Amino acid sequence: MNSLENISLGRKEDWQAFVNAAPRTAPPMLSCAELAALTPSAKASYDRSRRDWHANLGVLRTPLLIDIHEHLWDVLDSNVHDGNRIKGAVAVEGAAGVGKSTAVELFAKEFHLREITQHGPRTEEGHERWPVCRVTLSGHPTMRDLNLSLLQFFAHPGIRRGNAANFARRALETFLACQVRLLIIDDIHFLQWKASEGVQVSNHLKFIANEFPVTLLMVGVGLENSSLFTEGRSPSDAVLAQTARRTTRLTLRRFDAATTTGLRQWNAVLRAIDDRLVLARHHPGTLPKISDYLFARSSGHMGSLMTLINSGASRAIRTGVEALTDEVLEATR
Repeated sequence: MNSLENISLGRKEDWQAFVNAAPRTAPPMLSCAELAALTPSAKASYDRSRRDWHANLGVLRTPLLIDIHEHLWDVLDSNVHDGNRIKGAVAVEGAAGVGKSTAVELFAKEFHLREITQHGPRTEEGHERWPVCRVTLSGHPTMRDLNLSLLQFFAHPGIRRGNAANFARRALETFLACQVRLLIIDDIHFLQWKASEGVQVSNHLKFIANEFPVTLLMVGVGLENSSLFTEGRSPSDAVLAQTARRTTRLTLRRFDAATTTGLRQWNAVLRAIDDRLVLARHHPGTLPKISDYLFARSSGHMGSLMTLINSGASRAIRTGVEALTDEVLEATR
């Protein structure tokens, strides 16, 4: 069983496991005759390795993802202000299922490794160096919830007692000691910006920008329609808009097959996935040939496409079809 199957990226040890994991290696491609010659135990092990491979094909470096990463590097590499200067923030937005979190996590992994390579795993004071802290919001988060998430990432002993201000100060001390440089807040759309708690959390984001020597990277759905990027006339709207004025807005969109460029990028992704399939009866070039069908099934959303391919490949293995045929894909919801 792969060591990354039972982890949560909201904990530093698991984040480290994700960052330092070796690239997966594709299982060998066996013919139908070679499959039939396997013992039941060997066949079960081989099928398990293929299911793991198809479920974790890796991040496809599409032009959209590369563009997002270039902009993120622009912000991170320029955010080397002294501690008394406010650093610019970033918001990565887009519809559900376009790969926002995946793109950000890959970038954060590369940033983490670069910082450790350049500065070492320990600070001059002997503390563990943690260049990245990643937390996820859920429900209707309060300022206390956010601060608690920061401490839980580090398994801080001071999470059992205290108020929001106590947790904030403990988090600040930890960030300074571990020299955190990038704070990722995923699913920030759960924050109710118009509500009173939303104003409080927005004020707290301003506090983080002012006091924590980090680049704040927010990830969410539908941020273009939230108060994060709009200015209103009420005092609370003005407070919320301060966050927007120091935030670089990046959008990750679904593939657009109606344009020549979009169609070319879509087909490039299909070819990359096609090359990685480990099915005994798979014929190279199958996925690009059914490009229109796959686009209709996924609406150009990367998450939907990968779910369809992964589930279809699992069905093909389990049923012995060993190919993504029309029948297999149609039977896959």
